Amino acid sequence: MLDLLGRVPATHCDGHSRRHFLKIGGLALGGLSLPQLLRAEASAPLTPGRSRSHKAVIMIYLSGGPSHQDMYDLKMEAPAEIRGSFRPIATNVPGIEICEHMPRLAKMMDKFAIIRSLYGCPDQHASDLCLSGYPIGARGRQDNHPSLGSAVSRLQGPVDPAVPPFVGLTIKTRHDPYCNPGEPGFLGAAHAPFQPDGERMANMRLNGITLDKLRDRRELLASFDRFRREVDQQELYRGVDSLTGKAFDVLTSSKLVEALDLEKEDAAIRDRYGRGSADPAFGEDAGPHWMDQFLMARRLVEAGVRCVTLSFGSWDRHGGNFERLPTQLDKLDQGITALVEDLHQRGLDQDVSVIAWGEFGRTPRINKDGGRDHWPQVSCCLMAGGGMRTGQVIGSTNRLGEVPQDRPVHYQEVFATLYHRLGIDVGNATIPDQAGRPQYLVDHRDPVRELI
Repeated sequence: MLDLLGRVPATHCDGHSRRHFLKIGGLALGGLSLPQLLRAEASAPLTPGRSRSHKAVIMIYLSGGPSHQDMYDLKMEAPAEIRGSFRPIATNVPGIEICEHMPRLAKMMDKFAIIRSLYGCPDQHASDLCLSGYPIGARGRQDNHPSLGSAVSRLQGPVDPAVPPFVGLTIKTRHDPYCNPGEPGFLGAAHAPFQPDGERMANMRLNGITLDKLRDRRELLASFDRFRREVDQQELYRGVDSLTGKAFDVLTSSKLVEALDLEKEDAAIRDRYGRGSADPAFGEDAGPHWMDQFLMARRLVEAGVRCVTLSFGSWDRHGGNFERLPTQLDKLDQGITALVEDLHQRGLDQDVSVIAWGEFGRTPRINKDGGRDHWPQVSCCLMAGGGMRTGQVIGSTNRLGEVPQDRPVHYQEVFATLYHRLGIDVGNATIPDQAGRPQYLVDHRDPVRELI
């Protein structure tokens, strides 16, 4: 609930004015109230060497664990029970081959980087590792560490007071660890992601109060302020006008709502991304094949959001791997290439980093049901944008795709890279926990040197 200071024309013996409050409705940003939003911004003062330039990251969680050897690391020299039925195709970068079911990516490989040797993942079906660098641990989700989006919210604050710095587009699933959009951990609700679901979008409509009425009330408040300036000079009330102005900016701005409205996009652009559906992929308990989310993510970072998270597809293919992956790979291929192409065309490729990955890889050996089981020994990821050095493959696995062979890369090294592209030095940046103790963002603090 937003409380706006009004005034009654009476003072008391203590010299302070008695005030009543004008309540004009609430605004909740996924657990982030308007006062918390303003406090979060105020609690992130600029420090030497850090600016509020608008760098951003789009994090795509491939729920269930994608199979590295069926996407970017096909093992054609391995036995049939390892290599499967998919075939590699050449890309526009000599020497790099990927799965035949991702032809758009193959034509744009120069704008992407692949890491084939990720390690550090436990056998957990959860997005925690992919959004924070930490799996579920003894202290709970993300082992009580903040997700990247929450850490960026705390360290850099909003670009625009009317736009939250962290937005989570992940849909609700029955298996709750799949639909974590990025927990705030020890940072608390003030740095939780805004999730634009139906209820919270209703809050963005000012609970039935029209902008005309709000502006009238603002004018009324301004008249009260003019009157009381001659009366109230106490230190207690200094700064109230600026905070009230910020609150009105959030409530009256249409910037966030417009960013979430895909109907404002040209139909040709929407078709390039694909429409998809918000329903879980294949009717399973996982992410959707909803390409609209890629477009919404681009619109949100343009509007001023620093971190957007989303989930895509159902990659837990214990059976029917080679029957269902062609459909899924085709949709991911369309959505992520449209996003990266769009970022380049809009001049955002130096500022917006994109990553797509899952919580672990899949078994090299195909099981009796034609699927691949959990394989935390190695995984993969796809990266683009952010001014990173693309058109390359980093690391490799052994002949059967079982373990990292050359250049193992820890999940947290990827996070160090993403923070680096956002202008945050993980070697020095810390955030105080509930006890006031400074905590580093990740334990592995060296960015992937090949990308920067």
